[in-house]
Amino acid sequence: MTGARTSSGHDPSGGRPRLGAVLTGLCVTEICSWGVLYYAFPVLAPRISADTGWTTASITAAFSAALVVCALLGVPVGRLLDRRGPHALMTVGSVLATGSVVLVATAPTLPVFVLGWLLSGIAMSGVLYPPAFAALTRWYGPRRLTALTAVTLVAGLASTVFAPLTEALAGLMTWREVYLVLAVVLAVVTIPLHAVLLRRPWPSDGRREHAADGGDATYARAIVRGRPFFFLVTGMTCGALAMFAALINIVPLLGERGVSSSLAAWTLGIGGVGQVVGRLFYARLARGTGVRARTLAVFGLIAVTTLAFAVVPGHAAWFLTVSVLSGVGRGIATLLQATAVTDRWGPRAYGRISGVLGAPMLAASALAPWVGAGLADVLGSYTAMYYVLAGLAVLAVVLLAASVPPQRPGRRGLGLPAGRSG
Repeated sequence: MTGARTSSGHDPSGGRPRLGAVLTGLCVTEICSWGVLYYAFPVLAPRISADTGWTTASITAAFSAALVVCALLGVPVGRLLDRRGPHALMTVGSVLATGSVVLVATAPTLPVFVLGWLLSGIAMSGVLYPPAFAALTRWYGPRRLTALTAVTLVAGLASTVFAPLTEALAGLMTWREVYLVLAVVLAVVTIPLHAVLLRRPWPSDGRREHAADGGDATYARAIVRGRPFFFLVTGMTCGALAMFAALINIVPLLGERGVSSSLAAWTLGIGGVGQVVGRLFYARLARGTGVRARTLAVFGLIAVTTLAFAVVPGHAAWFLTVSVLSGVGRGIATLLQATAVTDRWGPRAYGRISGVLGAPMLAASALAPWVGAGLADVLGSYTAMYYVLAGLAVLAVVLLAASVPPQRPGRRGLGLPAGRSG
């Protein structure tokens, strides 16, 4: 019977994995990749410094360098995704990720430790959100929002799973042994899932039909050189810098305001609940609003909650409420980034265009801890720093207001959507 599926998760025509299995697999591999490559480090950093004598600043710089490398590789990785798809990229990325974690765990000197993180940054570019987003966007087509929501919803729990798991392991063994255990988890889970489940044919996306206008490279170049894209990438980068600098500095801000360390930790952690709520709510928001309206609403919420941290009364209920609302904004912002290209220009050349969009945003998130701490030092307080971050978030809103291209007759010929912009 045509279109039949087997219980093994494969389409019997050619043995290709079915889409549901691909989505489930990517949910699992994203939570493991984020958990091992990203969220384990903040837990282990104090132990690494205490055991090796390397300064906290130097080991944190190595971790941030990995994020910068990942950002710089966003554009070439996007081109590769458009041409070849995610199968080889994410499989090789998983192998490299495993090896880089082993190198970090066994590094005898700081330079080798830094090298391990630089290799990890290369691996991140092949296994974190961007390639997964590209795969789901192309394979799911008009149903991509459901798939993207699912994978970000599950991967949003990476910190919830791996932070306490890493802490529990660190209570039983050295930080090096913890990273070796996590490397085994990464290898056992992500390598076979990427190798087996991503073997679907990569859709051509009408490549022959687009040959007359110069192909995907020419099309992508025209998009990224346009004014709407400039406002999109600048606005989202400003928003990401404000958002992550505010997130990473919640604990010192609340300490400065006289809040106990316990309440500060709860305030930081409960934001994760808000992220889950925001992602669950996003599909309904997308159905009921246009691209511009929902973009401005979400980044407006980020600006308001950033300011609120600096001005709300010093009561636990206020801080926890603001943290949840801030998490809602962060959770939806991830999906806004994932759908920003297709909402404005359609799925054509998604990998190339989203790579250019994501690179400065990831770099901003990597630099956010230093920017926040530096501003607090220059301004004399974390409260003053949050005022500046709120202003940066407002600037993001202004820039993003101009990021939606006009829907003029003839633009459909360029592969641009004709949906609502307001």
